[in-house]
Amino acid sequence: MEKKENIEMGWNLEHSYATLPKIFFANAKPASAPLPKLVVFNHKLAEALGFNVREIENESLAHLFAGNRLPEGAAPIAQAYAGHQFGHFTMLGDGRAVLLGEQMTPLGERLDIQLKGAGRTKYSRGGDGRAVLGPMLREYIISEAMHGLGIPTTRSLAVVTTGESVVRERFLQGAVLARVASSHIRVGTFQYAATWGKEQDLKALADYTIKRHFSNENIHGNPYAHLLDEVIKRQAMLIAQWQLVGFIHGVMNTDNMAISGETIDYGPCAFMDVYHPSTVFSSIDVHGRYAYGNQPKIALWNLIKFAETLLPLLHENQEQAVEVAQNSISRFNALYEKNWADGMRRKLGLFSKEENDEHLIHELLRIMEKYSADYTNTFIALTFDNMKDTAMFESEEFAQWHTLWKARLEGQKESKEDAHGLMRNNNPTVIPRNHRVEEALDAAENNRDYSKMENLLKVLSSPYEYSKEHEAYAVLPPPSAQPYRTFCGT
Repeated sequence: MEKKENIEMGWNLEHSYATLPKIFFANAKPASAPLPKLVVFNHKLAEALGFNVREIENESLAHLFAGNRLPEGAAPIAQAYAGHQFGHFTMLGDGRAVLLGEQMTPLGERLDIQLKGAGRTKYSRGGDGRAVLGPMLREYIISEAMHGLGIPTTRSLAVVTTGESVVRERFLQGAVLARVASSHIRVGTFQYAATWGKEQDLKALADYTIKRHFSNENIHGNPYAHLLDEVIKRQAMLIAQWQLVGFIHGVMNTDNMAISGETIDYGPCAFMDVYHPSTVFSSIDVHGRYAYGNQPKIALWNLIKFAETLLPLLHENQEQAVEVAQNSISRFNALYEKNWADGMRRKLGLFSKEENDEHLIHELLRIMEKYSADYTNTFIALTFDNMKDTAMFESEEFAQWHTLWKARLEGQKESKEDAHGLMRNNNPTVIPRNHRVEEALDAAENNRDYSKMENLLKVLSSPYEYSKEHEAYAVLPPPSAQPYRTFCGT
C-alpha cells in the first residue's frame, strides 16, 4: 500500500477525466524510485497551484514527485490516445506517464499534475517507462522559457532523479518530471476515440472537452462545430507565436497537439539562431517534415485529422458533415497569417496595418536568410538601433529596407518612443540558446552542478528585460557548436 502524504501541503485533487468512459484511461501505479533526489523545483508555480512547500523538506518532496508517496486524494491513471507519428497512424497512450489528478488552484483553475517517467503502464510499448535526466531538464528549461515569453505551454513543477540507471545507448541517470497542464487531451485522444471507441465515447470526450476548456464561450448552433472552430483559433495563435520567436517543436505528431492550445511534449525542440525556414534540429526528422517553415502547414494537417474525428458529431449526413469541417478548416490559414503578420508588425514597432507592411516584413526575412543573420539578435539590433558591423547591416539591400522601415515608423501617429516600447515588449533579448542549454545540461548530468541551469532559468524568466546579464546570454554559439542536433530522449 502506498504511503499517502499531505503534510498540509495544499493538495486539492479532483478526477473529472476519470468520469469519461473506461476506454480513455487505465489505473496506474508509479514505480518506486530507490533513492529519489529533488534537483529542481518551481516554487512560484507551486505557490500558484496552492501548495505550501516552505515547511516541507526536500526529501519529502523528492519521494512525492518521484511517485514513491501519493498525495492525499490521488487516483493515478494513464491516458489512452493514438496519433500520426511522422504521418503514420498508430495506437499510443501514456507509456511512461501517470496522471495523479487535477489540482484545483486558489483561483479556481483545474490543472493536471502528471509524473513523466514514472514507470510502465498499460500503454507501454516495449519500453521501460522510465525517463532520463537530460531530456527532463530540457523540458523544464524550454517549457519555462516559453512561459516567460508569454506563449501557452505546459509547465514544469519539479525534476527528481530516481537513484537508478536507465539503459539507452548507455547508462543514464533516471529522472521524473512533474508536469502541469490545462489538460492532456490531444488531437490523438480524439483519433483514439474515433478509431477504437463508439460514437457515444467520442461524444462523451467532445462534451467533456467543451465543458473543461470552452465552457465560458458563447456557443450557438452545433457545439462540436464550435469546438472545432475554437481549437483552430487557438492553434493558429499558438503556431504564430512559435514562429515569431523562432521556436521549433521538432516532433509535431498529432499526439503532441493539445486541444487546449498549449505547447506540449518538448522532445527534440530548440530555438533557431540563424534565420532559415528549412531549419531542423531533430535527429530523427531526416526529411524536414517538421522544419521551422513547415510548422504552420503541419498544424493545418493535424487539424484536418482532428476535424475528421468529429465528422459523426458535425452532422448526421456525411456530405454535410464534411462541408462543415471544410468550412472551419479553410479559416486556419487566414487566422494564422493575421496572427503572424500582426506579431511581426509589433516586432517592427508598427501600430497599424498598411498595404505594404507584408512586403516590408518578407523583404527583411529574405535579407536575413541571404546573409545568415541571427533571428533574435536582428530584431534586438533594430529595437535598440544598434546595427553592428555585419555583412547584412552593411549591405545596400538592408540600407534600402531600413530607409523604407524608418519612413513607415515616421508616418504613424505614435511617437518613436512608443514604437521603441512596442518593440521591446515583443522582441526578447534572450531565448534558450542551444549552446547555453547544452552547457547547463552537461553540467547537471556529468557534474551534478545545477547552478548553470538555475542562472539560465533566472534570465529566461524575464526575456524582455535588458541588462548586462541578459546580454551575456545573447552571445551566439561558437562555430564548433554547429550543426546542432537534438534527440527525443525516449
